[in-house]
Amino acid sequence: MSNSPVTPTPPPARPLRVLAAMSGGVDSAVAAARAAEAGHDVVGVHLALSKNPSSYRTGARGCCTVEDSRDARRAADAIGIPFYVWDMAEEFDRDVVRDFVSEYAAGRTPNPCLRCNEKIKFAAVLDRAVALGFDAVCTGHHARLLGGVLHRSVDTAKDQSYVLAVLRPDQLARAMFPLGDVTKDEVRREAARRGLAVADKPDSHDVCFIADGDTAGFLGRRLGSAPGPVVDASGEVVGRHDGAYAYTVGQRRGLNLGGGTVDRRYVLSIEPVSNTVRVGPAEALDVDEITAERPVWSGGPAPSEPVRCQVQLRAHGEVHPCTARLDGGLLRIRLDAPARGVAAGQAAVLYDEATGTAVLGSGTISATRSARAEPASSPAM
Repeated sequence: MSNSPVTPTPPPARPLRVLAAMSGGVDSAVAAARAAEAGHDVVGVHLALSKNPSSYRTGARGCCTVEDSRDARRAADAIGIPFYVWDMAEEFDRDVVRDFVSEYAAGRTPNPCLRCNEKIKFAAVLDRAVALGFDAVCTGHHARLLGGVLHRSVDTAKDQSYVLAVLRPDQLARAMFPLGDVTKDEVRREAARRGLAVADKPDSHDVCFIADGDTAGFLGRRLGSAPGPVVDASGEVVGRHDGAYAYTVGQRRGLNLGGGTVDRRYVLSIEPVSNTVRVGPAEALDVDEITAERPVWSGGPAPSEPVRCQVQLRAHGEVHPCTARLDGGLLRIRLDAPARGVAAGQAAVLYDEATGTAVLGSGTISATRSARAEPASSPAM
């Protein structure tokens, strides 16, 4: 990519009314600027997602502070677009925060960014935007839309197609991702050339509504102490825990199982009914069959036959060659080779085998099993 000054983009054939979601960070600011420069009628909006804004950031962690709102407003002023703040704290708490807590309480490992995109940015916000006469919602996500199909960003390190793969085709039809063709470093340089004060602002990290990054502590305050056993694959009690919700499949650190070889154990499953955390050797984590619920086929018509593709099983995780098929309301995935540490609650995102970048569809992992062993984390498919 070139480091030359920003070249004006030719105006679109038909300018759109675009609502630009502006978080107060550099990505959304440059995305809004690009949309405006392309000739669209752009209005910036900052989503106030916290009932107590000062509580959602510590250093570079989190988001949703008063500072973020002010940064978004200053960016909108620099771009020269109208700016508003929408209070969506109630929706965010209900659809993202409470969902996060209930999923952990049920022994699953959710991805709150995916849920926020699904329920807030491309459901509640898009619905409101369309009702107000807007044609599209623009965000700073690092992903591409090519012919209406979601693709990975050119910046593979920052690619966010995984957390967008829950979107339906009709939602993607009203989405704009102007940053999919540039790297994050180029975004920052462009922000500086445009005179945007957020050019060097640190990215937020981890779960945005857990400012200190202590997920176990956050869940403990919400769910309370719930002591229970940590059980070896042989059935022996090898430790105790204060809450099964503090663990996730594949976890090794923080098990506090004592010395010796028992330390070389990993979480194999979380059983909320019996409040048991089961641990065992790394090889017991291998799974080659995955069931995912709530499938979304965003890359075209739902297939009637099994499809050869690639699957990504966690954000920024590796991809696995597989065969996937729709089975009523479920997505069945068979991996060519076992994957390790696959957690229920995460998304299984399918990518086109030929391109490796086009999203075919997704589902929320509900069960896994090994063809050679007992289920690794959930009931058998």
